[in-house]
Amino acid sequence: MPVEDTSGSGKPPDLPVLQSLVTEMLLALGEKPSRNGLLKTPERVAKALAFMTQGYQRDIDHLLNGALFPIEYDEMVIVKDIDFFSMCEHHLLPFFGRVHVGYLPNKKVVGLSKIPRIVDAFARRLQVQERLTVQIAETLSNKLNAHGVGVVVEARHLCMMMRGVEKQNTVAVSSSMLGAFRSQPQTRLEFLKLIHKTSVGDAD
Repeated sequence: MPVEDTSGSGKPPDLPVLQSLVTEMLLALGEKPSRNGLLKTPERVAKALAFMTQGYQRDIDHLLNGALFPIEYDEMVIVKDIDFFSMCEHHLLPFFGRVHVGYLPNKKVVGLSKIPRIVDAFARRLQVQERLTVQIAETLSNKLNAHGVGVVVEARHLCMMMRGVEKQNTVAVSSSMLGAFRSQPQTRLEFLKLIHKTSVGDAD
């Protein structure tokens, strides 16, 4: 099943419109936008929303331009513990956590710094965790033509912590396994073991 397109309209954020809408929201909440503490709130919220959704302005092909390198290396490559923040599209509340990415190269690798940038490109949008996970995996698989890709996302959702069930210690885990990571249990197991090993610099 194809993943829903979340590329947006392609237009940059309209800050004046956002500011006006925030002012209306404050009024609807029973607040007074004219009081001192809220005078600059519409402007601040508009800028914050634009920043937190800047993934809509990211072009993956441009991001990867010049960052794919031919190589004969064929063992697993892992970049783990990638911190991210995103916005739940259901409640417009943040969810945040870590992403772990692994792939089996097929005669080319991607610059390591580009993997966190791909994560940010998809995370900084209105999202759901499951779709975010699949988008990262499918993008790497397609751009690298990799033998396999594995992505695991661990996240805490403020829409579960601040409202609804109000569970502060719940962590949601999602995964997307493609190619050898799906078809070969040993490959998948190796990936899962490695992402949970102690990292360089961690305390023993």
